[in-house]
Amino acid sequence: MDPKLKWAVPLLIIGSVIMLVNTSFAEDDYQRCEIAVNNWATSQLSQEVKEDKHTLRDLLFFLHIPRTGGRTYFHCFLKKLYSSRLECPRSYDKLRFNPRTAHCRLLVTHDDYSMMTKLPKEKTSVVTILRNPVDRVFSTYEFSIEVAARFLVHPNLTSSIQMAGHLRKKNNVVSTLDIWPWKYLVPWMREDLFSRRDARLSRNLNLVESKNSYDMEHFAMPLHQYINDPIALDIVHNGATFQVAGLTNNSKLEESHEVRTCVQKYDSLGDSVLDVAKRRLDNMLYVGLTEDHKGSATTFAHVVGAQVISQLVESNSSMEHQAMNITEQNSLAESESQIGQHKADDNLIKVLPNAVREVKRSKMTVGNLMEAYESCITHLRKSQSQRRINSLKRISPVNYTKEARHQVPESMIEQIISLNRLDMELYKYAQNIFAGQHEQTVQKLERQNSILINSFMTPHWENISLIMTIVLVVVAILLFVNARRRMSKVKV
Repeated sequence: MDPKLKWAVPLLIIGSVIMLVNTSFAEDDYQRCEIAVNNWATSQLSQEVKEDKHTLRDLLFFLHIPRTGGRTYFHCFLKKLYSSRLECPRSYDKLRFNPRTAHCRLLVTHDDYSMMTKLPKEKTSVVTILRNPVDRVFSTYEFSIEVAARFLVHPNLTSSIQMAGHLRKKNNVVSTLDIWPWKYLVPWMREDLFSRRDARLSRNLNLVESKNSYDMEHFAMPLHQYINDPIALDIVHNGATFQVAGLTNNSKLEESHEVRTCVQKYDSLGDSVLDVAKRRLDNMLYVGLTEDHKGSATTFAHVVGAQVISQLVESNSSMEHQAMNITEQNSLAESESQIGQHKADDNLIKVLPNAVREVKRSKMTVGNLMEAYESCITHLRKSQSQRRINSLKRISPVNYTKEARHQVPESMIEQIISLNRLDMELYKYAQNIFAGQHEQTVQKLERQNSILINSFMTPHWENISLIMTIVLVVVAILLFVNARRRMSKVKV
C-alpha cells in the first residue's frame, strides 16, 4: 500500500471530525448569541412605555450622536434657553453628578441610551438628531484626522502625548481626548499620522500619487483602510443604532459587550437591536435630521423650545417671589443694623442676577429663539471652518470637502452602506418620525396664523360695541357743540 494513501485516510477522518466540531461549535455559539440578544431586547422593550411623550419633563437629555450637528444645537439653541445654572455638569467623559438628587434641567452628552438607567426616567425627556449614515461615516473619518492633525505641531508622537496630558491636567478641562468616541478614534489617527509623517521624512517623499484626498496613503490613512479596521467596525459602523439602543463600548449595561459582539458577528441578530432602537425613537420628545437643517430647526424650536420657555415662565414667577422676599428682608435688616444690611445685600446680589437672567429667557419667544439660532450658526460655522482649514494644512494636500467626496469610488460607498445596514434602516425610520413631527408643526403654525388673521379681520363683539359707543359719544359731542354755536348766533 502506498505510504501516502496510508496517511491520507486518517488525515481525512481527522479533518472531517474537526469540521464537524467547528460546525457544532458555531451552531452552539449562534444559539448562545441568539438567546442573549433576544433576552436583552425583550427586557428593554418591556421598559419602553411612555404615557405622554409629547410633554417636556423636568430633565431634558440630549443624546448627542457624533457628527450630526449636535454641537450647533447645544450652542445655538439649548444655551439660549438654559442658563448655566440649569445645565448639568458636563458628562462627556464620565458622570460628574448624581442625577437623582441634582436640580439641573439639561444634560448633553455623547453617552448612549444606557445613561437612562442613571436618570429619573419618569422625569426625563430625550431628544436626538440622526444623519445619513454614509455622510456620518465620512464626517467621522474626516473629524478624526482633523483633530489628530493638530498634534503634528509637535516633533514626535511622544512629545504630543506628554504635552496633551500636561495641558489637560493644568487647565482641568474636558478634552476631546476624554470624549467618546474620540478618545478611541483620535489617538488611533494621531499615531497613524505621525507614523506616515516619519515615513515621508525618512524617505524624503514629497510626491502626491493621487488627487483623491481619501486615498493619499503617504499623508493619512486611506478611507478604504479606515472603514475596514476593527476599531471602526466596533465603534463607527451602525454607531447610531448602538447608541440609541444603549450598546456602545461606552455603555453602562453589563450585558452590552456580549450583545454588541453577537450582533457584529451574526448580522441577522441585529434586527432585534434595531427594534429596540426604533421603539426608543418613538418615545423621544424630538427626533431631528441633519440633512433637513431648516425643517429640523423650526420643529425643534416649536416642539422643544416653546415648552422650555413655558417652563421658564413658571419658574420665573417663583424666582421673582424669592427676590421679593429677600428685598423685604433687606429693608428689615436696614432698620435693625448696618451689619444686617450688608448681609441682606449680599443675599440679594446672589439671587437677583439669576432672577434677571431667567426673566430675560422667560420673555423669549419662539421667533426670537429662531433669530438667535440663525445668527449663532453663522458665526459657529465660520469658526469651525477656519479651524478645519488650519488643521488640514499640516497634512496638505489632503483637503476634505463635499466636492472631494465625489472622487470616492461608488463601490466604496456601497461597502459603507452594507457595513451600516442597521443605521440605514434606523435613519429611514427616523425620517418618517420627523416627517410626522414637522407636519404637526406646520399645521400648528398655520392654525396660529389663521387665528391671528381672523383676530384682525373679524373684531370681537366687545370691540365692536366699544367702537360704536365711542362713535356715538363723538357724534353727540359734535351735535352739542354745533347746537351751542347756533344758539350763540341767535342771541347775537
